[in-house]
Amino acid sequence: MTDQRIENQNIAAEEPILTPNALKALYPLTEQSIRTVELGQTTVKNILNGVDKRKMVVVGPCSIHNVESAKEYAKKLKVLADELSDTLYLVMRVYFEKPRTTTGWQGLVNDPHLDDSCHVEEGLKVCRELLCSIAEIGLPAAGEALDIVTPQYLQDLFSWTAIGARTTESQSHRKMASGLTSVVGFKNGTDGNIEVAINALESTAAPHNFISIDPNGDVAVVRTKGNANTHIILRGGKTPNYSAEHIAEYEARLIKDGLKPAIMVDCSHANSHKKAANQKVVLEDVAKQIKEGNTSIFGVMMESNLLFGKQSIPSDLKLLKYGVSVTDECIGWDETEELLRAFSAQLK
Repeated sequence: MTDQRIENQNIAAEEPILTPNALKALYPLTEQSIRTVELGQTTVKNILNGVDKRKMVVVGPCSIHNVESAKEYAKKLKVLADELSDTLYLVMRVYFEKPRTTTGWQGLVNDPHLDDSCHVEEGLKVCRELLCSIAEIGLPAAGEALDIVTPQYLQDLFSWTAIGARTTESQSHRKMASGLTSVVGFKNGTDGNIEVAINALESTAAPHNFISIDPNGDVAVVRTKGNANTHIILRGGKTPNYSAEHIAEYEARLIKDGLKPAIMVDCSHANSHKKAANQKVVLEDVAKQIKEGNTSIFGVMMESNLLFGKQSIPSDLKLLKYGVSVTDECIGWDETEELLRAFSAQLK
């Protein structure tokens, strides 16, 4: 029993929520959804390991805050994905959890009403329904595993997973990643430190044991086999780190440690100086490197939404602009099409 004299003095409440299996029963996978995710996971692994010679592109909103605009974006992206499928494999960025340096909106799972009410169970339901609808149209999804319990509820619908710059060094996240079925990408640290990502690859490849919950919601010891399908993501630091010189340095570092030189370049974040328009510069540089013979860059990441820009979350949510990011600045859909068509043409 808890003794309030010495425990939980800063806990305001503990609210039970539905179990992972209960959520999956509410939003079950169809055969079409299963085929989408299975094909997505297999294709990403094949691209990572050089079996499939196409380049992978993780593209989509910085964060999902409006389900209807996300579904509209997904339909547009599916059409473009089919058009460019001979050279590119497009995976929609569907990020539900946002890390914060101090405070701020933490994403659709944690706060689906965008008002600090934090109805987490409702957030999980909204997010799973969206992922099911995206899988149903045949589009693979990419997400960031931020909370180490949330994957029990949603991970079965992701074809690729990221561990962010703030959590790459976390041993808890490395252990969790060692048990994921999807390919996992680790970002370099926010200061540009690449060593933390390389250490994460080595750690994640090994088996681990950790305490979490099982699909029935019971506390359990999770014993993993290890996940060798991992890679680093270059997102920049104090300066950008996508140049040919940087790539060559990181290739050599990976090979020295006995790791496959597989690199994804994030065209956003510090590589673009947090300016969405600069993503074009990064993508063009990456295309040039590939044309000149680079084989280690297997994919890129871009932040894109229906409309260009970003906005703060107003107290009156009716003032929110449809299709505009509420976190990082994104390029709009028209530019997304233009850049990816040009990227595809350059690879041909």
